[in-house]
Amino acid sequence: MEIAAYLQGLTPLQQALLGTLFTWGVTALGASLVVLDPLLGSGKTKQQWLDACYGFSGGVMLAASYWSLLAPAISIAEKTPAYADYALAERIDGSFVNLVWLPVAIGFAVGAGFVVGGDELVSRYLKKQRDPMGKKYDDELPEAVLLASETSWRRVLLLVAAITLHNIPEGLAVGVGFGALGTQTCDVVGCSFGDAFNLALGIGLQNFPEGMAVALPLRRQGVSLWKCFFYGQLSGMVEPIAGVIGSLMVTQIEPILPYAMAFAAGAMVFVVVDDLIPEAQAHGNGRTASIGCMVGFLTMMTLDVALG
Repeated sequence: MEIAAYLQGLTPLQQALLGTLFTWGVTALGASLVVLDPLLGSGKTKQQWLDACYGFSGGVMLAASYWSLLAPAISIAEKTPAYADYALAERIDGSFVNLVWLPVAIGFAVGAGFVVGGDELVSRYLKKQRDPMGKKYDDELPEAVLLASETSWRRVLLLVAAITLHNIPEGLAVGVGFGALGTQTCDVVGCSFGDAFNLALGIGLQNFPEGMAVALPLRRQGVSLWKCFFYGQLSGMVEPIAGVIGSLMVTQIEPILPYAMAFAAGAMVFVVVDDLIPEAQAHGNGRTASIGCMVGFLTMMTLDVALG
């Protein structure tokens, strides 16, 4: 209780920084499990664990996207006269269609577009890389095969860069969640410290398997334990930076709050459907990944509804 009281007494910016430092720390904790690599069984068993982890992460992110981001964004838009009082069209019953959906839809679409654009940039850089003999990589080969073909640290860094890109929306989500607590709009719609805390906890939960998912495949390629851990935790290092930026944005420019929340949600949902789910289904462990997704969704839903 004393810790909770202390955290609530901090400024939203400090809360955002601590929250994202926590999520980064959990990523590092997951990456540290690379030392247990020999105890995780055969390659097939390890892949089942990784696919279950991908599914769990996807479930957590989907639940967090709605309960911690989209639902509050809609509530904020409903309390904003510029959107709620605008009569776009008249319904049959005489009521009016307003613009409550507009900031949420725009933010959601832009968030997804941000990930698409970032992925495209990373893919272009990856395809431009050459091996020591000067031969271009085959565009048809998956990234995992390209990374395994030669021990080029440039390609390892590109892999980490791609994963780091996907962690930016998670850091923004935590930062926006805590930053919203310092706005007058949040006072009106009833945002709570518990909502932001649960979001940070949920992101941290899904970051744990994410750290493993980076470190373990690198270990399979003969990378040293220390470097596996370093690159695994490196993928989460961007979250404190993104969290501080998100918190500053919504506290200094309050009208963007529903856009920012929906942006983070759109980016996270796109990462799930474009990256996590296909990766989890790619190795014949679809049922395992689906169960992991359901467990992750239920875990995050419980945190948000029961403890929010």
